[in-house]
Amino acid sequence: MMDAERGFPKDEFRSRTARAQALMSNSDLTAILLTTEADVRYYTGFLTRFWESPTRPWFVVVPVAGDPIAVIPQIGRDLMARTWVRDIRTWNAPDYSDDGVGLLADTLREVVPVGGKIGVPAHLESHVRMPLSDFNALQGSLNDRLVVSDRKITRSVRLIKSERELAKIKRAVGIADRAFARVSDIAAPGVPLSAVFRNFQRLCLEEGADWVPYLAGAAEEGGYGGVISPADDTPLADRDLLMLDTGLVWDGYFCDFNRNYSLSPPTKAVSEAHTRLIEATEAAFEIARPGQTVARLFHAMNAVLGLGEETGRLGHGLGMQLTEAPSILPEDATVLEPGMVMTLEPYVKTGPGKIMVHEENIVIGDKAAEYLTPPEGKELRVLC
Repeated sequence: MMDAERGFPKDEFRSRTARAQALMSNSDLTAILLTTEADVRYYTGFLTRFWESPTRPWFVVVPVAGDPIAVIPQIGRDLMARTWVRDIRTWNAPDYSDDGVGLLADTLREVVPVGGKIGVPAHLESHVRMPLSDFNALQGSLNDRLVVSDRKITRSVRLIKSERELAKIKRAVGIADRAFARVSDIAAPGVPLSAVFRNFQRLCLEEGADWVPYLAGAAEEGGYGGVISPADDTPLADRDLLMLDTGLVWDGYFCDFNRNYSLSPPTKAVSEAHTRLIEATEAAFEIARPGQTVARLFHAMNAVLGLGEETGRLGHGLGMQLTEAPSILPEDATVLEPGMVMTLEPYVKTGPGKIMVHEENIVIGDKAAEYLTPPEGKELRVLC
């Protein structure tokens, strides 16, 4: 795998755009309208945390032929001009009377003929990031041009990661792995869980993360009740099982995996639960290869876990977002292809209302899968 470097060459974006345009031609779409951070960044390279502000909308139009067109607030012109995009159209936002709708409609009417179809992402992980009233106004001003689903085109091109994308994910994984190796420096009986969370984020930044937008975890005896909670000030106790799950970012790409720690030598039940999680992960990893379906990964893990068919997903895609398509569910028939990055995330029940979760990151290769995370051994990590 190549070494990670910041940014991408123009050819990377041209290749992404060309793949999407070929699918657009086959789907009778004349343009795709993008409104979300990850989709806009995928085609343009426009990387900023200014999306945290909900005030301004941002638009990119990908025509069936030619380069993407950015229709964005004036405040973003300088940064967008540093990308490969040359056609940048701006307005002074926020504008209470017309917050970019008129400019966007003009752009779409320019590149889409009357009767043409404009695709908008409409799959599970997507949304339209603009006010409903503005979206309705846009549709009403397109003069017999239709807004339809993008036929999952952006989803499908984003699903397969390039070598440069994989290198960035691998870089993020390495940063988190080094932080996980230092947990013994910050976690001990009597330390509040909130302090562990703060200090773990510090460790991630010290090891090279650009930022740490996601950290969840828990600390309870014999297991924990959930895996998405923020920390409270409860001190760690001698017999706690501590779990930390991070999605840190390096150059716009996430890792997403967790590690479990016992504050003292674990009980037999906790040790066996951890072993079963590793065995379930290994079972899915062994069959993860091109041609297999995502559903098969679910069944491979569940055969070890015995959770039943209604257990919920046991992993997901990963890349520019913490969670991407597909979801490891029994009904997901997505066929694995080289370049797909997945998390394997089995869990076991350890007692009434308590569970234990494990997560690894893998990439599908030409013939088999490869771990992106250093795979955890069957022996649970002990801190004290």
